[in-house]
Amino acid sequence: MIYNSIIETIGNTPMIRLNRVAKDIKGEVLVKVEYFNPGNSMKDRMAIKMVEDAEKAGILKPGGTIIEGTSGNTGMGLALAAVAKGYKCIFTMADKQSKEKIDILKAVGAEVIVCPTNVAPEDPRSYYSVARKLNADIPNSFYPNQYDNMSNTAAHYETTGPEIWKDTDGKITHYAAGVGTGGSMCGTATYLKEQNPNIVTVGIDTYGSVFKKYKETGVFDEKEVYPYLTEGIGEDILPKNVNFDVIDHFIKVTDKDAAVMTRRLAREEGLFIGWSCGAAVHGALEWARENLKEGDQMVVILPDHGTRYLGKVYNDDWMRNHGFLEDKSYATARDIISKRPSDYSLIAVKKSDAVREAIALMNKTSVSQIPVLDGGEVVGSVTDTKLLSKIIENPVLKDAHVSDVMEDSMTFVAGDSTLDVLSSMIEKEKAVLVRDGNGNIHIITKHDILEAFTN
Repeated sequence: MIYNSIIETIGNTPMIRLNRVAKDIKGEVLVKVEYFNPGNSMKDRMAIKMVEDAEKAGILKPGGTIIEGTSGNTGMGLALAAVAKGYKCIFTMADKQSKEKIDILKAVGAEVIVCPTNVAPEDPRSYYSVARKLNADIPNSFYPNQYDNMSNTAAHYETTGPEIWKDTDGKITHYAAGVGTGGSMCGTATYLKEQNPNIVTVGIDTYGSVFKKYKETGVFDEKEVYPYLTEGIGEDILPKNVNFDVIDHFIKVTDKDAAVMTRRLAREEGLFIGWSCGAAVHGALEWARENLKEGDQMVVILPDHGTRYLGKVYNDDWMRNHGFLEDKSYATARDIISKRPSDYSLIAVKKSDAVREAIALMNKTSVSQIPVLDGGEVVGSVTDTKLLSKIIENPVLKDAHVSDVMEDSMTFVAGDSTLDVLSSMIEKEKAVLVRDGNGNIHIITKHDILEAFTN
């Protein structure tokens, strides 16, 4: 068959049965492998839908510029559409996204602007805000806004859902997918539930995202929001494409579990997939172990390809440095904090404390670095060297609040992070933080690690 352009090859991706990783599951677990799309992700589906709907509405005109905030995959889909249809592209991305994603977008002619991750969505530096401003400033530009553009949901209602129903001969009983913008989860779920209202849908969320708690309580809890590493799922906003009514359950998956499953799927199933795919499968299997019965059939969406993550999940050094790949012969962070006295309490200052108070506390306790808290949550840190240089440069800061001088927060690590991992992290970080079994926060410094190595 001969196609007129690359965009005509979007859709009709294969369904594949999981064998080894799902061997302990009752019922059947199938995955829809979306990296068979030309842009190597499911985002191709909604990208072309958003562009074509904008053309029909007269929003996108010949010679126009497509501007979007993306984690990379939507950008690739939009870039392919732009190449086929003669548009320019500018994409904004959070700095946590892999270098491969940035390079791929540039390779297909897009301009990429990298924005900080750890800022609020409404902050003018966020990739959401930068995209909106560019759209306002550039004539004849189109801002698809995949989060709130309902063409996103429609694309999956019109294509992904019918494909799954057809490929399973209507036998599907459960559908699971990561939830980010919400389009693939909710568009597909809506279609499937129209065919069979008894189909159970499971949304995969990540720690640091608001979805699960919002679904279960109706409360948007900003304290649920904190930085996480997994790309492509979770949000710190509530996109319009997320229809909680068609998502029956949510499962949260850690960065580590997602990364480990991603590599397992490559090794054990031959599926060279992306990080959010590992999250989707880990969460789906966790739910399936408790709920799937013989004769049930679960379909899981695998959104993208492993080439986007060669420098991260598929890199042993990166995995080891983040505590995802360890030498189990070493002691762990949990071992370090278990030896501390029962009355241990974290030495910290509040965001609202005076800088003078922070200095006095550091002098009194003979520590060189302390976390900064706000409402019991860690929001930053103070180190003596940086604080000194700031005060020398601007002496009035000694009368300011800690919030005026604090640095980025120290990184939280898993309790099973080993000494070799902790050591490599502290080479780059001031110190790291870990929670004990009761949820109490502990700080681990270079001194703690040296002591653990020699004991």
